[in-house]
Amino acid sequence: MHKLMIALALFLTTVLIGWGMTLYYSDEPATFDVVAVAQTAAAGEKPVVGFTTTNTLIHITETLLYKPGGYISNDILPPFILMDDIPAWELGALEMIRDMALAMRADLSRSQSQSVENSLLKQIQPKFNIEHRSWAIPSPEEEYTAAIKLLRQYRQGLMAPGNQEHQFFARADNLRDWLKQVEKRLGSYSQRLSASVGQDRLNTDLAGDIAARQSTLTPDEMMIKTSWMRIDNEFYEARGASWALLHLLKAIEVDFADVLQRKNATVSLQQIIRELESTQQTIWTPMVLNGSGFGMLANHSLVMANYISRANAALIDLTELLAQG
Repeated sequence: MHKLMIALALFLTTVLIGWGMTLYYSDEPATFDVVAVAQTAAAGEKPVVGFTTTNTLIHITETLLYKPGGYISNDILPPFILMDDIPAWELGALEMIRDMALAMRADLSRSQSQSVENSLLKQIQPKFNIEHRSWAIPSPEEEYTAAIKLLRQYRQGLMAPGNQEHQFFARADNLRDWLKQVEKRLGSYSQRLSASVGQDRLNTDLAGDIAARQSTLTPDEMMIKTSWMRIDNEFYEARGASWALLHLLKAIEVDFADVLQRKNATVSLQQIIRELESTQQTIWTPMVLNGSGFGMLANHSLVMANYISRANAALIDLTELLAQG
């Protein structure tokens, strides 16, 4: 009997410790001041064009790796393997990191479509595309850390006097290309979040083009509903993506200040940032609620979808402004 009580006490202690660790490691990173962080990294020098965006990408990735508990998406031991909210948050942030790394390689570091791509960004971008749940060698942590080191070299190259190889071009067309990709991301998150309560959706895949065709036939009307087991995952993935995008847009506001002012688009960008800031409000319930549309309980997914949809609508307006002469 005495041994049974000791074993029970040890079991309960282990459960309590695991539960406490889960709560601590589930705390989402706070927002940060991209300008202040860039000024610190510049060590007293005046940041050049592209420095703030590059430094923000570095800081977001570092946050992913060095937040409480570190990077846990690929952890296979308890209590981390039992957690799914923060891994979903990490995936959302990582998707925005990947999109920005690709934009920097393909557009922001190149003046024209025929120009040579940057040698460092050519190495950096694939490192972010490793399977984020992989625990084998090389691990995501190793690849992301290597990408950070290369990004620091690129950042240093931007600041080097007389530098010719490492450039960042703050052009309206370059910015618009990245924003078009962000539009698709936000549109996807909005649709997935809205499906938390189930929706009858008409098939609009071929709308607007009478000659359009697709590989296989799909129903004219479909019921789309997120599994109750994935509702919180979808919510936290969108929340992580919004967190990362929020900081990247603040950095863009700095590096593309002249372009935005010339297009009279600064206030449009600031409105997008304001909507994304709303996605980071504190969640006051212990779990993501999924009440019906006008039911008695809140539906956190629909609230998040509302903020993201409004941000996406403003983003579409911003890309239109940038396209104008």
